[in-house]
Amino acid sequence: MFELYREDPDKADRLLFGRVTHPDRRGFLKSAGLGAMAALVGGAIPFHRTMPAHFIPVALADMPVIQGKDGLVVLNERPLNAEAPAPLLDDAITPTERHFVRNNGIPPASVDAAAWTLTVDGLVATPLKLGINDLKRRFDVVTRALTLECAGNGRAFFDPPATGAQWTYGAVACSEWTGVRLADVLKAAGVRSDVVYTAHEGADTHPSGAASGLPISRGVPIAKAMDPSSLVAFAQNGRPIHPMNGAPLRLVFPGWPGSCSQKWLTRVWLRDRVHDGAKMAGRSYRVPGRPVAPGEQLDETDFVIIEAMPVKSLITRPATGHRAATRALQARGHAWAGERTVDTVLLSIDFGATWIPATLDDPANPHAWQNWRAAIEFPGPGYYEIWARATDSEGVSQPHAVAWNPKGYLNNAMHRVAVTVA
Repeated sequence: MFELYREDPDKADRLLFGRVTHPDRRGFLKSAGLGAMAALVGGAIPFHRTMPAHFIPVALADMPVIQGKDGLVVLNERPLNAEAPAPLLDDAITPTERHFVRNNGIPPASVDAAAWTLTVDGLVATPLKLGINDLKRRFDVVTRALTLECAGNGRAFFDPPATGAQWTYGAVACSEWTGVRLADVLKAAGVRSDVVYTAHEGADTHPSGAASGLPISRGVPIAKAMDPSSLVAFAQNGRPIHPMNGAPLRLVFPGWPGSCSQKWLTRVWLRDRVHDGAKMAGRSYRVPGRPVAPGEQLDETDFVIIEAMPVKSLITRPATGHRAATRALQARGHAWAGERTVDTVLLSIDFGATWIPATLDDPANPHAWQNWRAAIEFPGPGYYEIWARATDSEGVSQPHAVAWNPKGYLNNAMHRVAVTVA
């Protein structure tokens, strides 16, 4: 909408609202256009006849929208970060329009798949330069349901507050990704015996726009890169990847912080040391290696790199604030556990005094989240909270509250929703 008004405001008025510009610069809205604008702003517009031409109501100007992303809540606009409210994540496979957006930089202006190339170099026997068609032709193409989660998901609930995007529950998704195994590509290049870590580069730029600014460049241990679930992906849910999710080419390292899964991928190079690119050093995507008090002053040597994400669950039905007409209710959601699987999901409606076992599905494939459901019977009318607690295959359960850390990472405290029974 804003682009249309910048390019040709008269045309924008006609196309969007059927508005005809009068010589005195008033804009006369036809009935259909007036109805459309009223629907968008949420009510009738009594003084529409005095509305100026080329006028965008402030209710629309303040409404952040990402094309192709339905219902996401925008947390930051530069760089762009947006999450889905928990009820919108109800699908077993997350639709592309509900997949969260986590940008560390400014996306590239052009994402032409036909012209895109990936360079594989560093400590390899044969450096490679591959187009997307080369990837499809030379390597097995696979499709996997894979869970991606931002390491800062849940940051909004830390006390004292942690800096960064204030994610609540929606910086997680499990879409189907199609691509080739990164391991196959690296084997074709020839991995040297002294390789320790990968390094990734993308086509995005630093949020400042300064040419000297370094965009995010992270990496993973070579063992994670060689995992058969680690993909170089070119499709999401059977279609080209959404531009805000890294089109036309990205990495997918399921079960690890989403920041490892470089978007707009242009290069993978192999190193004989831990990668030291932007957002790899300091406190970025790191947590203290020991328990710390909230607000404690720490040295950078106290921090360790986040690898596998912890066990976690999400209630997608009912939504918090739900008013139940009867005492019986069906609850459902998802659970996941980084490199592990989930063994059990338990629910409580009495603040953790007793627990109700949920029916838990197996993952669709390794590193997919697991869907669960449970029948709940409330003893009577009143206010209740539904708590969900997942336990992973090593016996580790979600806590009531997590240890504080300065960057607000890895909050896997139990999800709670409020329900009132009539």
